[in-house]
Amino acid sequence: MAEVLQIHTNVESSGEAVGLAGIDTHKDTHHVAVIDEFGRPVIDQAFSASAAGYGKVVDLFTRLGHVVKVGVEGTGSYGAGIARALTLEGFKVIEVMRTNRQARRRRGKSDPLDAHQAAMAMLSGVEDTTPKGGDGPVEAMRILLAERRSTIKAKTQTMTRFIPC
Repeated sequence: MAEVLQIHTNVESSGEAVGLAGIDTHKDTHHVAVIDEFGRPVIDQAFSASAAGYGKVVDLFTRLGHVVKVGVEGTGSYGAGIARALTLEGFKVIEVMRTNRQARRRRGKSDPLDAHQAAMAMLSGVEDTTPKGGDGPVEAMRILLAERRSTIKAKTQTMTRFIPC
């Protein structure tokens, strides 16, 4: 009798098709790749890195069905906006680390590949870091410190302006 090999993933399935997404972020555009629960590509598309682009990504995920997790590269910089927008819409966002630079160069560097790699990280369950929310006490302290530095700089410039040479 032949044995049946079952593959278990960390993805919850409720009987409907499960989608996992990966987003490669840049200053002007974000590249989105969606895969199914077996790692097969579903869609691959670029969107502008703006509020309008974030809305189109949310519309895409809603249209495709049940997107369980979204892996976003660079949630502390270029990916912060899309990560916040997706979190507000109820998607589970996971921060994905960029792959090793040497490995990326060996297999080729492209936005679609990086986005697909981020989606595959969601399938494997390797990444599980929740991105920073950009609010709360830590963000408040960051803003206060930035204002303090700005005030000290302005005060120093004003003081040096009135010192005779």
